[in-house]
Parts: sequence; C-alpha cells; structure tokens
Amino acid sequence: MLAQASPWHTHALQRAAAGPVEPLAAPSRMEWATAPGLGPGAEILGHDLCRRRVLELGCGPGHNVAYLAAHRSARVTGVDLVGLQVRRAGSHYGRLAGAGFVAGHALHYLQASREQFDAIYSVFGAIGLVAPQLLLPAIAVRLRPGGALAFSVPHPRRAGRYPSTDNLPRRDYVTLPDRTRQPIARWEFDAERWTDHLTRAGLALTCVQELRDPHRTRFPTTLLIAARKD
Repeated sequence: MLAQASPWHTHALQRAAAGPVEPLAAPSRMEWATAPGLGPGAEILGHDLCRRRVLELGCGPGHNVAYLAAHRSARVTGVDLVGLQVRRAGSHYGRLAGAGFVAGHALHYLQASREQFDAIYSVFGAIGLVAPQLLLPAIAVRLRPGGALAFSVPHPRRAGRYPSTDNLPRRDYVTLPDRTRQPIARWEFDAERWTDHLTRAGLALTCVQELRDPHRTRFPTTLLIAARKD
C-alpha cells in the first residue's frame, strides 16, 4: 500500500503508459547525475568489480544495475520500493547474467538480508529519502570490511536553496513524466552533515564531489559522496 500511494508508483505508471517495455542494451556508462557524462563512473565503487556483490538501493528502471553486470561483470541486485519499476527493470535487463531485481523497501531489505556486499550505492534513490540515522547503519552492517558506499543526492544548494540546519527532512517535490509535481520528504544535508552521519554509522568518508550541468544552471545540481567501511 505504501508503494502504491507514493509518487514513485505514479511515476512508474506514467512511464509504463508511455509505451511498451522492451529489452534494452546495457548502457555504456554508469551515471550519478541527472545529466549524462557528469562526474566519475563506476570506478568510485572499486576498480575491479568482477564477481563482486553489489547492491543498488532504489534501482528504478535498472540502467546502472545493467551497466555493472554487463560491463564490470559484477553480481548486482537492484532493490526498488515500487513493484512496477522492478517489473520494468526485469523486462529491460532481466536476461543479463549477474543482474537481479527485487521489490521492497530499502531499509527493510537491508534489515532482513544476511548477505554481505562489496559495494552498495544509491543514485537519487533511497539515500536521502529514508531517515539516514536508520539507513546508514543498516548499510554499514551489510557491507564487508573495506566495502564501498557511494550515493548521489540532489545538491542542497541547487537553484539557490540552502542545506538543512537540523537532521529533519524537508518538503520537496518530484516532477512526474507528465510535468506535474508531487510532494515528498527529503533529507537535504551538506557534505559536513552527511559526513557526521556516515561517521556515526561506522563509515569513513573517502570522496565528496559537486556536480553541475553547465548548460542548465550556475548552481551545483548533484552532491556525490563516497565512503568505506574500515
């Protein structure tokens, strides 16, 4: 019921109504931002991902899962709250060896799992949309020692906004394919506050990058953060 009531379910419905879902070729690059080609690729998760166990929290249509499975020979599971998105991802990429998709809440999946992962990542996915004081410690438990976490979130200073001064979520909006907007709750932290939450979860910061689309705005659009479990 939660998934069906969410803007993400509406987003998936509108995408599904736009046309048939067909098998796709795996993308040639892993993307961390809304515009292609910005920032690093998959190397932020590790230079050798062959046969490594990787988890995406909020996989959407599965493009990054497909890239990692097809081009980096990783064994990747994509988790998404919306079952329709998981079905779309499976229709796109379910034939790829090493790619799998599961419907479920990111936090619940982590809490129920007993598997250890070499890398966990989120691209405008669960991180930032689930309480970080709950989600980040759950991620740390599921990472192997030395395992990598990387995530991208909307930059807290995008379009002239300002980062949160507390640890509470803010009201934000998601733009649907039909260009309407629906409200969501999002944690809008700067790098310093994210670092504090990572440290409390037992994760050490390794990288912070601000990504911007030079054709759209003078403000940074994406905050990309990476950390490692000691």
